[in-house]
Amino acid sequence: MRRTATREVELHGRTIAENDKVVLCYPAANRDPRVFDAPDRFDVGRNPNPHVAFGYGPHYCLGANLARMEIACMFDELLRRLPDIEVSGPVRRLRSTVVSSIKSLPVRFTPER
Repeated sequence: MRRTATREVELHGRTIAENDKVVLCYPAANRDPRVFDAPDRFDVGRNPNPHVAFGYGPHYCLGANLARMEIACMFDELLRRLPDIEVSGPVRRLRSTVVSSIKSLPVRFTPER
């Protein structure tokens, strides 16, 4: 996702020279401390939550409502089957410039009979 600047521009106090290579780091989009209080804290109840995970404007994801419904169904079923699920160890994040993801998330719960 590298781009080349076609002219010199200043962005947030930094100068990008003509022909400089610029890389877009997608995971940084929803972690801007100017937009989010405690941007590194996982908070499913964050409100307001002006994230851009599904894009915006003419580039808004057509599948956003389906994705929201799918994740809501997944959490409903997970919590119905494992009502006492809880984090039991350190969360390890995936280091990537393309996605923001969790590499491992240890949990504990009481198995169903």
